[in-house]
Amino acid sequence: MKTFIKSVIGSTFFVVTLLSGVSSISADDHIPASLETQEKIKVLIANPDRPERHTSRDKYRHPLKTLTFMGIEPGSKVAEIFPGGQGGWYRRIIEPFINESGGAYFPVSERSDWPAETVEDLPYGDLDMVFVFRAHGFLIYDEPAQDHVDDIFKMLKPGGYMGIVDHAEREGIEQDPVSKNGYVQESFFKAMAEKAGFKLVKTSDINRNPKDTKQHPKGVYSLPPTLAGWFGNDKYRAIGESDRFTHIYQKPE
Repeated sequence: MKTFIKSVIGSTFFVVTLLSGVSSISADDHIPASLETQEKIKVLIANPDRPERHTSRDKYRHPLKTLTFMGIEPGSKVAEIFPGGQGGWYRRIIEPFINESGGAYFPVSERSDWPAETVEDLPYGDLDMVFVFRAHGFLIYDEPAQDHVDDIFKMLKPGGYMGIVDHAEREGIEQDPVSKNGYVQESFFKAMAEKAGFKLVKTSDINRNPKDTKQHPKGVYSLPPTLAGWFGNDKYRAIGESDRFTHIYQKPE
């Protein structure tokens, strides 16, 4: 137990050291969602049409806190990467909020040929925000991970933001280039984002789960909501959903 705690503390220190003091953009330059926006998001989260399989995950995914941190606002032009179709978890909240406020929502389907081909009807270079929620396909699907991040950079207007939440791998070990276990190191993604031209603005612990050791028989898929495999489900339900990093990046103006 002592060895494990030291390992966790050491990894945390490594991440904090790696991610601190590297951005040329002040966190004060990024404004969280307004109180008016937060009230509108609360209404959408409380919508009785949201299925139970979605609402039961609110305690893990923290949609209000996450979208407030991201700084979403009415009237924005927003793309979401791999939203999961019309019934996508965040899409049910973001799409009506954006469209009803005079903005525009652009889903980037995991079934498309993106980034090998540009996204149809998406106004490249004119988006205010791009969201990436647990889209670990960046390290699994056909194109190299860097190609995805490079294309997101092209989607955004100068000064636009990319917000990402993803399963956080342990630092200090070698990153699996195909992310077989579903986890992505913060440092690995940050390096890709900076290579694309992004600047890290700020990070958040909103979606952290210290119970997640990241060492499970089927990786992140052992945990809820997947619960892959038939053995030990009660154990993994007790852990809850994965430990996740939450970052905001900006395309320089």
